[in-house]
Amino acid sequence: MRWRGGALLALLVGALSACSSIEPYDYTAFRANPPRSILVLPPLDDTMEVEPSYAYLSTVSHPLGELGYYVFPVAVVSKMMQDNGLPGPAEMHSVSLAKVDEIFGADAVLYMVLSNWGTSYQVIDSSTTVSVEARLVDVATGIELWGGSATGRISSSSGQSGLIGMLVGAVVNQIAATISDPSLEVARRANAGLFGDRHRGLLHGPYHELWGTGPEG
Repeated sequence: MRWRGGALLALLVGALSACSSIEPYDYTAFRANPPRSILVLPPLDDTMEVEPSYAYLSTVSHPLGELGYYVFPVAVVSKMMQDNGLPGPAEMHSVSLAKVDEIFGADAVLYMVLSNWGTSYQVIDSSTTVSVEARLVDVATGIELWGGSATGRISSSSGQSGLIGMLVGAVVNQIAATISDPSLEVARRANAGLFGDRHRGLLHGPYHELWGTGPEG
């Protein structure tokens, strides 16, 4: 019994050590060139879904604004670029930083890539997943100031303990998805992990009272 107690204690200590050993992001470049304004480009789409780029783009301005940054209106930026011969995200991502500076005067550009978007259905389960990678690049120097990745997910089997419950959950989730796409809500969850992670999230911007500190203060 004493050995079992000691083994359990060792496991608990190991688990706590693993949780506390998350390496924080190196914010050296960010602190040397802290941006005030961010231009967000529509993300590149590496998913199998139909044009999720602009749907996801609609979820990004709010968390960045809440962190204390001026965010250029994403719809205006996209329309301006499209009107000037850049029809999609790939072409927009190819624009030089010098041109971004000349036209918009932004301090930093946020480049993103979507690798998952949408709902997949199985016999007794359905899940909606959004995965995104992001890089924040300083316009003046081209230096990457910050980067990260996150995944948001909801599943119909969450909280269901039996086969019938799982089946009902999958059916309900499929019906709900035909009425309103849950991907936007899942994208917001992914953004919370991407920008708000206490160890590796984006630091507060100049229009926030906690300017320069981590996303959780």
